[in-house]
Amino acid sequence: MDRGEPIKAFHQSEERYRGLQLEYDGSAALKEAIFEVIDDVTLEMGMIPKLYTNSSDSISIEFYDEHDRDGGRYFVNVLGKLGISCCETG
Repeated sequence: MDRGEPIKAFHQSEERYRGLQLEYDGSAALKEAIFEVIDDVTLEMGMIPKLYTNSSDSISIEFYDEHDRDGGRYFVNVLGKLGISCCETG
C-alpha cells in the first residue's frame, strides 16, 4: 500500500522502550487504514502494543519493558504495510 506523504513516522527508543508515532493528514479514512494495519500486524506477530491517539492527526504505538527488542520488527512490519520507507528519530 503506497500512502506517500500523508503519513510521517517518528521513532523513539530508550533502553527497554520503543515508540512509533504516525502523523497523518487528519482524514478519518486514513486513520481507519492505519488502525487496520496495526490490527493485522498485531495478529500476525502476536504482540500487543499500547496505542494512543495523541490528537486528531497522530497515533502512537509503544512497547515498554522490551527485553527481546521485538518492537522494532513490529514497527518495520507496520511501516512496510503502510508503504513508508523512512522514519525520523527523536
